[in-house]
Amino acid sequence: MRYEGPIYRPPSEADSLLIQATVGCPHNKCTFCMVYKQGPRYRVRPVEEIREEIRRARDEIGDRCRSLFLPAGNTIAMPTEDLVAVCRYAGEQLPAIERITVYGSSQYILQKGLRDLQRLRAAGLSRIHVGLESGDDEVLRRVKKGATAEEHVRAGRLVVESGIELSEYVVLGLGGVERTEAHAEATAKVLNRVSPHFIRLRTLVPKVNTLLLHQIRKGRFQLLGPHGVLRETRRLLHGLACASTLASDHYTNYIDLEGRLPRDRERLLGQLERGLRLDEACYRPPFVGAS
Repeated sequence: MRYEGPIYRPPSEADSLLIQATVGCPHNKCTFCMVYKQGPRYRVRPVEEIREEIRRARDEIGDRCRSLFLPAGNTIAMPTEDLVAVCRYAGEQLPAIERITVYGSSQYILQKGLRDLQRLRAAGLSRIHVGLESGDDEVLRRVKKGATAEEHVRAGRLVVESGIELSEYVVLGLGGVERTEAHAEATAKVLNRVSPHFIRLRTLVPKVNTLLLHQIRKGRFQLLGPHGVLRETRRLLHGLACASTLASDHYTNYIDLEGRLPRDRERLLGQLERGLRLDEACYRPPFVGAS
């Protein structure tokens, strides 16, 4: 199948069929992200091209396809009519399909509005992966996320109200040493107001060809060490009151925290306390990511 640019999908979509609906990211300004900084530029693929690839998938894997992820970095920005057509066609051609998912930033979800999200849900879109990253407006401004905390809340609530599952991503350490407390506390407040189905944790790893790495090397941003990240996670967990599934399904994290909130909070906090008793030398060293 045809694919343009880097292949990028959530770990939870590892077993999903990937059929590219859009190319690149229409925002492409986040200081911590290097995925599309070297291109390709954002564009929407023609619906008939996408349908052709769905038919090829039908012929090759038929009723073995249960989950479909539509890359690239912000497919929710695709015109609603086109995305509805793609979701409906996938449901028609892939008889065993159970889940269709996309990435989507809050600013583009807000542009859709509730009615369009409900149309997408009716067409088969079942989950949106949203990079919340932080609930702290100052952190969001510094990393050029393109959405405020209040916009994240409004967008998240729209997704939940529409009946689409919501996976919200939090980047631990994104505020650095300076804003670690504000980052954790404000993020918990946003998540509590949204109550997403999933909260997925990632730990900040600076990436090549990013403004954030430049800021680190110039001494303008101080990374948290392992204990700092664990303390920030503890503060986040103490603040969370929503009913959500917590997952840390990513190679960057120091500790694997998986559970249902609020039920498993004490167990998860116990894991963090045990982790904090370990010497920092027990954890992976800092590194710069290339992908």
